[in-house]
Amino acid sequence: MPNCTDGTIDLGRLGRRVIEANFEGGDLGSDGGVLLLRRVDERIGLSRAAAAVLSDPRDPARITHSLRDLLAQRIYGLCCGYEDLNDHDVLRGDLLMQTAVGRVDALASSPTLSRLETRATRAQAVALHGVLIEQFITSHKSAPAELVLDIDASDVPLHGAQELSEFHAYYDHHCYLPLYVFCGQAMLACVLRRSRIDGAKNAAALIKLLVQRLRQAWPEVRIIVRGDSGFCRQRLLRWCERSGVNYIVSLARNARLEAIVQYAEAMLAHEYERTGTKQRLIDEFVYAADSWAIERRVITRLEHGTQGNNPRFVVTDLKGDAAQLYERLYCARGEAENRIKEAQLDLFGTRASCHRFAANQLRLLLAALAYTLMQRLRELALKGSELERATAATIRVRLIKIGAAIVRNTRRVRVLLASHHPLRSVFLHAAQALAL
Repeated sequence: MPNCTDGTIDLGRLGRRVIEANFEGGDLGSDGGVLLLRRVDERIGLSRAAAAVLSDPRDPARITHSLRDLLAQRIYGLCCGYEDLNDHDVLRGDLLMQTAVGRVDALASSPTLSRLETRATRAQAVALHGVLIEQFITSHKSAPAELVLDIDASDVPLHGAQELSEFHAYYDHHCYLPLYVFCGQAMLACVLRRSRIDGAKNAAALIKLLVQRLRQAWPEVRIIVRGDSGFCRQRLLRWCERSGVNYIVSLARNARLEAIVQYAEAMLAHEYERTGTKQRLIDEFVYAADSWAIERRVITRLEHGTQGNNPRFVVTDLKGDAAQLYERLYCARGEAENRIKEAQLDLFGTRASCHRFAANQLRLLLAALAYTLMQRLRELALKGSELERATAATIRVRLIKIGAAIVRNTRRVRVLLASHHPLRSVFLHAAQALAL
């Protein structure tokens, strides 16, 4: 343990020199890159759009911190790695955070931010989902020809007495089961759900709402829904077919499907025994489950190697080469899983520690807004740099966490960033790209 006396921390020696430290540096900050987040927010209007759709029941005559400032403080804090509300009891005095939010006095305390969460309502969740889709639409300068919507579910572990907490056998713990929709790297929805349900519950309704808004903005856009076998449900497939929406969805293995491909699998097994090399085949056939009213196209990918047969089945209404559809379109679905991990782990989308279910939905949406801010930073400011494809956690560590001294007077705020920061050129590149 360091030897601490009167606020001085003994950190050993450097030759004949004693190394000492204390927390009396004054107006220094560790998040110099938060000002880049401010610039992105100003550019896309994220925090203002979120505040505009939320009702504020507080007495206007007694408000010190506007709803927009509260949301910006919370979102910037998540981007900087401060997932707990009590972190803001100290951060509220941080001059960098104050400057980013747009204030020159103390920011909101943790109780004020906590009240923002605990008064959350279902209507607020619907309104913030509208902000996510509008941010996605305005991010396009022209109408896209095609959009691929990835739908997937994940778990949010629970460790207390939260409302609607239920045990999920697959994940082997109490959790919520949020439903996510992504288009590329953009998050369009994150709906919190109880866990003891069919994983595809609400999927058709959510896709319907998203498609309606996207077609209002771009009437000619082609939309493809992509998902794993948990979303291969008659209701979703039939709605897509009625609505002119294409789909490519995994189909769970069953005895009938395995019987259809048994001869092809036997051929691959024979070739594997003969050559000793892994065998692979992509083919297709038509198939109708007992609950289906019509036959549908099924693409199968068969493999045989050291572990035996490994079949995969995908149902789709798309036309084209089966191998191309499977390898280039369907297999790209895994990228959505990486985006879910980024939102949940890097931006704390699993911090569902509020008692009320609606409050935890708001927390999930705040993480989604933080994800959107970081994703737009990557898109607007980091293109062409070494962080162009970096995750939110990497961007935070390498670009946001920059030591800085702040000098503030009546005429200007000077932020003196660390002279020897290794990504100085990337910061300058990002700042220039975000110049209004």
